[in-house]
Amino acid sequence: MTVLPADGLSLAAEFPDRAHEQWQSLVEGVLRKSGKDVAGSAAEEALSTTVEDGLITRPLYTSRDDAPDAGFPGFTPFTRGSKAAGNAAGGWDVRQRHSLTDPARLNEAVLADLENGVTSLWLTVGGAAGVPVSGLARALDGVYLDLAPVVLDAGSELEAAATELLRLYEERGVAAGSARGSLGADPLGRAARSGGGAPELTAAVHWAERCAKEYPGLRALTVDALPYHEAGGSAAQELGSSLATGVAYLRALTRAGLCVEAACAQLEFRYAATTDQFLTIAKLRAARRLWARVAEVCGAPGAGAQRQHAVTSSVMMTRRDPWVNMLRTTLACLGAGVGGADSVTVLPFDHALGLPDAFARRIARNTSTILMEESHLARVIDPAGGSWYVERLTTELADAAWAFFQEIERAGGQAAALGSGLIGERLAATWAARSKDLARRKEPVTGVSEFPHLAERPVEREAAPGAGGASDGLPTVRRDEAFEALRARSDAHLAANGRRPRVFLAALGPASAHTARATFASNLFQAGGIEPVHDPVSADASTAAEAFAASGATVACLCSGDALYAEQAGTVASALRAAGAQRVFLAGRPAEHPEVDEYVFAGCDVVAVLSSVLDRMGVA
Repeated sequence: MTVLPADGLSLAAEFPDRAHEQWQSLVEGVLRKSGKDVAGSAAEEALSTTVEDGLITRPLYTSRDDAPDAGFPGFTPFTRGSKAAGNAAGGWDVRQRHSLTDPARLNEAVLADLENGVTSLWLTVGGAAGVPVSGLARALDGVYLDLAPVVLDAGSELEAAATELLRLYEERGVAAGSARGSLGADPLGRAARSGGGAPELTAAVHWAERCAKEYPGLRALTVDALPYHEAGGSAAQELGSSLATGVAYLRALTRAGLCVEAACAQLEFRYAATTDQFLTIAKLRAARRLWARVAEVCGAPGAGAQRQHAVTSSVMMTRRDPWVNMLRTTLACLGAGVGGADSVTVLPFDHALGLPDAFARRIARNTSTILMEESHLARVIDPAGGSWYVERLTTELADAAWAFFQEIERAGGQAAALGSGLIGERLAATWAARSKDLARRKEPVTGVSEFPHLAERPVEREAAPGAGGASDGLPTVRRDEAFEALRARSDAHLAANGRRPRVFLAALGPASAHTARATFASNLFQAGGIEPVHDPVSADASTAAEAFAASGATVACLCSGDALYAEQAGTVASALRAAGAQRVFLAGRPAEHPEVDEYVFAGCDVVAVLSSVLDRMGVA
């Protein structure tokens, strides 16, 4: 029996097409109810969001949102993937990072990873943060080097580390054609991180020539875009810097006699993956398209299949409530996998605290395993392909990145732009703008600026080797840094006085009137390590003074609805001040309440407010 709706149409029939203008008309009606009288395209713009690089995310994408032909996976312009089969055959390469100075400990960690899902190793070698070159053999004891690719991060000790790795291949009977991985030479990336004079490319070129001749599966150079991301750069700036770096290496390699195809084969590109999964997907797709364009201009369009290594962002990792980092890295890993990264490194959730423990490394490697084996994420080639939103975002991001790349080229190339400070200035400006959003919680950080947990037990880790060293290069930023500084002041006060600084929440009227703003104020003050005291549940002019005195607080915040504020805010604020309140806040938009000192509301500069409160409390 067929059930027909009231208008007589069969539910199995095709639904009539709706015009874009009809949708806009419905949007207009909804916005009109919220007090916004807009029409046509203005209605759609009212629901649009401006993100980094001036890109605009619209509420609806349709077939009208044209984008250049993305081609097919494995074919120029490689937007849809560098390989025709994508990662469907065996999933992406699960690459774990290790920074340990003790060869024995490193060996134990490496073997545990390889026995439990990791498929390649990323090792810090030399310097204060890595295993000594002389200990590399011990660190790789028991590792089948013909099966587990090794990627080096040796910095200034490239020559010794590369020589030792190749010696180990020969000593352990690994055929030159079976060696896989990368020597990790990146003189421009090293200059970005550490500063100094003009980077010298001679050693990198030498190793590229040798790899091209003797080790077809081993790459010599890494185009590491992480220094630009970790200095606060946007996605377009990260991509533009990587393009400029890659082009600089291509020039050096071809001048040395390598053809464009051989030179491109010596490069692996490294990018950050963040919790913005769609931006991560678009970034990796745009990176491949842009590099394909570079290869095309250089006369080798078939050589533009970019080898990509995605690393979950260290900028997004928090030191407070670090368990939330597991969720962040899962989203980032998902974006990297869907975006088509060849290799993915998931940083352990305790990365920001020091050396990760075995549990953290296990969760990190299992993140990729779950996404591939249980969610089957790698079985679909370019799963985001064809999405009007993703295709449009890819195009717009590629355009913005190309513009930044051209700016760097006009400045003389990547080395010159680093030396002149151009790149540093651009990244600093981007981070300054983003810091304002973080301070106003327009970009919330769960567990830090939103929903902080003052009673959490701190997670302690052994200090990472080489951590905290001074550098003349680009800075390293974190999203949590401003709030972390506030929480550190509160921690010091707790250690010295036995309790945290406090704020008294004067909730006016019934719970239905004050709960929303009391929760908001509690959340806001705890973000700065200030403990809220909400006792009694409801206060008025006759009870507020006594309750404030009993709270042990020195500041107070009124919490209620606008109607009760109009009736009681003035008298309650006066009572609180008479009881010794140094400052009286009101949770809500600024209004005519002369007795109130300051207002806290959605969009206010939370960092500035909390910093000034701690200053008034004498919390150093």
